[in-house]
Amino acid sequence: MKAISTIFFFLFCAGITAFGQATDSAMIRKIANEILQHGNAYENLRYLCKKIGPRLSGSENAQKAVLATADMLRKAGADTVYLQPCMVPHWVRGAKETAYIRFDGENVHNLHACALGNSVGSGKAGISAGVIEVRSFDELNRLGEAVIKGKIVFFNFEMNPTYIRTFRAYGESGIARRNGPAQAARYGAIGVMIRSLASNADDYPHTGGTQYNDSFPKIPAIAISTNDAIWLSAELAKKKPIDAYIKTNCEMLPDEPSFNVIGEIKGSRLPGEIITVGGHLDSWDLAEGAQDDGAGCVQAIEIIRAYSSLKIRPVRTIRAVMFMNEENGGKGAQAYLDEAVKKKENHLFALESDAGGFTPRGISLDMKEPQRNKIMGWKNLFYEYGVYEFTSGGSGSDIGPLKKVGTALAGFSPDSQRYFDVHHAGSDVFETVSKRELHLGAANMAALIWLVSEYGL
Repeated sequence: MKAISTIFFFLFCAGITAFGQATDSAMIRKIANEILQHGNAYENLRYLCKKIGPRLSGSENAQKAVLATADMLRKAGADTVYLQPCMVPHWVRGAKETAYIRFDGENVHNLHACALGNSVGSGKAGISAGVIEVRSFDELNRLGEAVIKGKIVFFNFEMNPTYIRTFRAYGESGIARRNGPAQAARYGAIGVMIRSLASNADDYPHTGGTQYNDSFPKIPAIAISTNDAIWLSAELAKKKPIDAYIKTNCEMLPDEPSFNVIGEIKGSRLPGEIITVGGHLDSWDLAEGAQDDGAGCVQAIEIIRAYSSLKIRPVRTIRAVMFMNEENGGKGAQAYLDEAVKKKENHLFALESDAGGFTPRGISLDMKEPQRNKIMGWKNLFYEYGVYEFTSGGSGSDIGPLKKVGTALAGFSPDSQRYFDVHHAGSDVFETVSKRELHLGAANMAALIWLVSEYGL
């Protein structure tokens, strides 16, 4: 009899689970249908890209984007929309850069080049010197001051093509852009050229922030296109004398006031538990910042719109956040954390979309094992929407600081194979974004946010 009772108990529990999964599946289908049929993310992105354009922190366009996205959140149906102040760096590129290579006496090869973000300018005369190629920091250290002093260092750090996960390759090779200028200056270099962080060979230079070390001189730093990097490396292999000329006109101005943009739907039963979803509003100045990260911003706004349209009142408070200054300072993320600590807010969960608006593939989870296991239990609900990979990993640089207050973090992971064709480059424009892919990503994000709001972690 006891055995029969046990069997009935497990069958009962299984029935409850199956019913719950069916109910959840129906709600997720309802959310997905709303976004795929009536979503406004693509049109919001069109406005952000075509009516405003590049949105570098501290710029006039960044402020226009603050006001525009606040208006988008109001129209989406947020209960509350407000601006959270932060002071941000104000770096300006100035006039277009000039860079070329001299070889074989009088021959000149013009480079597709752009200054790295936060780089100093070269001065009116520019700089000219011999070129030294290095492929690792170990090689730079071995060459040392005896070889590097007075030269322009060419960091030829190719993104590893054997990595299927392109962000892994970006993380490894990106050290050249982030730390290369400071490390080359340590040995007396007068300038730096970086191979662009791009997966494919093309003529677009990719910018991105660099970090100087106050212990060493600040020297001009540029990125050159992958095609130019391949050509230059081949010429240097011939052991011929090669000089480079670089002229940049960038400078760092005093910090400017700016804002994170926040829209909320207040939780119906547990309003003190906050779920954050967002992306970063700022972009580099070379293009429209469509994939990086206009896509993430409009996806977050779309979640508010879909819930409002469907009259979904979440259990917990949902915040859509457009973070400012991810690209060259992270001041918006710090302001968001500081305010959370000051107000003693309970931040349960945060999801960031900062990997483009491409086809959804997975969710990376940075949280405690019991929380991760709970989300993994929802995996089968996402399969039909293209998300099948739930992995341990990073989340996003804007929500990352929330880990200090115990927040469970996640990163939305679209297919990344084309992302580094446009990342930080002049090719990051609205036309690279598919409406279908963008909205399908928003649907998956909205589904995960709803599950966490409904069941907690």
